[in-house]
Amino acid sequence: MKIMPPSEAAKTCGWADLVEELDRWAATGNIATFWWRDDDAVRPTASLADMLRLAAGTPIGLAVIPALAQPELAAALPSTVTVLQHGWRHVNHAVAGKKSEYPPGRSPVLVAAEIGAGMALQRSQFGTRALPIFVPPWNRIAAEFLPLLRALGLTKVSGMTSRQVLPGTVSSVILDVHVDLTAWRQDRGFVGTEPALGEIVRRLGAARQAQHYGEPLGILTHHLIMDDLTRGFLDRLLSVTRRHPGVLWAAPTELMA
Repeated sequence: MKIMPPSEAAKTCGWADLVEELDRWAATGNIATFWWRDDDAVRPTASLADMLRLAAGTPIGLAVIPALAQPELAAALPSTVTVLQHGWRHVNHAVAGKKSEYPPGRSPVLVAAEIGAGMALQRSQFGTRALPIFVPPWNRIAAEFLPLLRALGLTKVSGMTSRQVLPGTVSSVILDVHVDLTAWRQDRGFVGTEPALGEIVRRLGAARQAQHYGEPLGILTHHLIMDDLTRGFLDRLLSVTRRHPGVLWAAPTELMA
């Protein structure tokens, strides 16, 4: 299958194209690994419960904001959900440019104190389900803080296109998501079936052609603003992929190595 630029793939891609690409993976004897990250959890809500029902046991890495997390959240999560550290308070500290809780120039002492406190809170609330994976708010963190994360014991950073934002970062540190289902620059609704499928198929095809079979493909959601169209897309994506022999939905614990 010819891999088209994202703009072209978005106009033409359908569910049959996804199945065809997954068939190609299966024909090579390889498995396309997917993983699911959902951001901004702080408490049990109806929208969180809706997402968990939709997942029906599919593993989810839930990015929890430590300073805002309510104690009752832990009891609302099934065993298939693991917890990732979503910054500290999800507060913007960038004085200019794009939002970031950890932009260049922040005091490393303050940054270490915040992140360390967040780690301690998550361990006390979620125990072993709290993984050493750091999800910077707005998917941005200055490269100068990466050694600090490692010193604190956070072994993975999960953003989007982190290899472009953090040049020189070794691949073993990165556990990115790649397909965001939210149209942030429009109405915060669903980005659309064709664009979402087009990006999934494009990335799978590019990885297969380059024989880069090991990197998981990350799907990003935000349960607090998830609409019916997003839920409908996820429901079909899970239905198509979970029964395909060329797909594995992996838990973040499986992707730590």
